[in-house]
Amino acid sequence: QVQLVESGGGLVQPGGSLRLSCAASGSIFSIYGMGWYRQAPGKQRELVAGISRGNSTNYVDSVKGRFTISRENAKNTAYLQMNSLKPEDTAVYYCNVYPPLSRYWGQGTQVTVSS
Repeated sequence: QVQLVESGGGLVQPGGSLRLSCAASGSIFSIYGMGWYRQAPGKQRELVAGISRGNSTNYVDSVKGRFTISRENAKNTAYLQMNSLKPEDTAVYYCNVYPPLSRYWGQGTQVTVSS
C-alpha cells in the first residue's frame, strides 16, 4: 500500500520560511492531484493548497501569495514552500491526494510559528 511521508516542519519565527516535502512510496503522482492540508489545535483539517495532474494550483485565501505548491512526479514528491509565515499558520501539515482519501493520511509534520 502506498504511504505518504511528510517532512520539513519545525519552529520558525514570524516572517520566516519553511519547505515541506511529501514523499510517496509508490507511483500515485501520475494518477492523482496532490494536496497539502493542515489542522490547528481545536480546528478542523483544511485544504491549504492543491495541485492537479496538469499542475493547476489553488490555495486557501489565507495563504495566497505566501505559499507555493509544486510536484515532481518522477520523484513521487510534492512540496509546499511557505514564506512570510504567521503565527496563525501553526498547525500539523499533511499531504494527501486531492481530493483526499482516508487511506493516505500520514502522521503529518508540525509547523510552529512563534517568536
